[in-house]
Amino acid sequence: MHVDAASKEELEREAMASPNFRMTMNAAVWRGSKDDEAVAFAMDHFDHLGQVWLMFSRGEDPAMAARFRERAMREIMLHWPSTLSLPIMPTGAIPLHRNLIRTPTGYIVKPSEAHKYDLAGAETRSH
Repeated sequence: MHVDAASKEELEREAMASPNFRMTMNAAVWRGSKDDEAVAFAMDHFDHLGQVWLMFSRGEDPAMAARFRERAMREIMLHWPSTLSLPIMPTGAIPLHRNLIRTPTGYIVKPSEAHKYDLAGAETRSH
């Protein structure tokens, strides 16, 4: 595995080209010698600048991906114990930042926005 991370200059160029893609961090962990599979992503976005969201892929080997995610989150929580979880929707997506409410233990979907994420009767998982 290896990490690719955008430099400050690359992020500034991207923001000039498209303000909706403004970020202060954009990095990915890749598996394979030719970037065969994205394992994880770390980025913020124009609507949550400074709040880096980590996203993990299930990948071709979900058991291996789960082990990586668990080890990575254990290390992250040791270094940044105030890290909060994001709700994962039934489709695997993360809701838009504007549709989330911060709680002491993590983010939840605003009840008024739940219909957008097909949450009626569905359980969500957090990571």
